[in-house]
Amino acid sequence: MMLVSETERLVIRQFEYEDAPFVLRLLNEESFISYIADKNVRTLADAEHYLENGPMSSYQAYGFGLNIVCLRGCKTPIGMCGILKRKELAHPDLGYAFSPEFWGRGYALEAAKSVLMTEMAKYALDTVLAVTLPHNMSSNKLLINAGFKKKGSMELYGFENNLYEYNL
Repeated sequence: MMLVSETERLVIRQFEYEDAPFVLRLLNEESFISYIADKNVRTLADAEHYLENGPMSSYQAYGFGLNIVCLRGCKTPIGMCGILKRKELAHPDLGYAFSPEFWGRGYALEAAKSVLMTEMAKYALDTVLAVTLPHNMSSNKLLINAGFKKKGSMELYGFENNLYEYNL
């Protein structure tokens, strides 16, 4: 297990193949599909392929990527959060998604702040971006509360998104 960071309530670690059942469930949440994308992950094999060609590939290429977020005491997986490097963006960006039953408890903000603090220092990143749909009010609010500043908007994957920037 490769630990990324810990908070009072959360353990954030790199994904492993054993996390495929959680990934399958999270990526098929209605909120994930409508606010992020339909990744066409429908089976455990699809979820393993997603992990291998997404987060795990990113760890090999950059050292960082999306990570699983678990509750500290019971290790229940509740979401994902991490820094990604997309060719469409000039700087790495923060990505996150949480199971709806864990929304509204501050977990996403706690994970985002922890990942930013840990990963930016570890990989000498001075700027991290974030993109979110304008109508995703919770995500827009989270980014501002995490210290991001809105820089404008940009088209990404066929949709107009708000563009945010976080600087150390």
